[in-house]
Amino acid sequence: MDADTISKMTRQQRLQAMESLWDALVHETVEPVSPDWHQAVLARRLGNIAEGNADYVSLEELKASRRE
Repeated sequence: MDADTISKMTRQQRLQAMESLWDALVHETVEPVSPDWHQAVLARRLGNIAEGNADYVSLEELKASRRE
């Protein structure tokens, strides 16, 4: 299925397709493998938290930043 086909679907059809895809993924027995760089990002973020240098935003701030 390509983007053009998806764009022609109704909202309800797109939501149903997403649900079907999610159901298929949830029931897979094979766990996805995270790329090596994920571990480095997580370690850096956890270090920032432990050192008190983490930046946080509220959910409202995050939503507002996505609208801009």
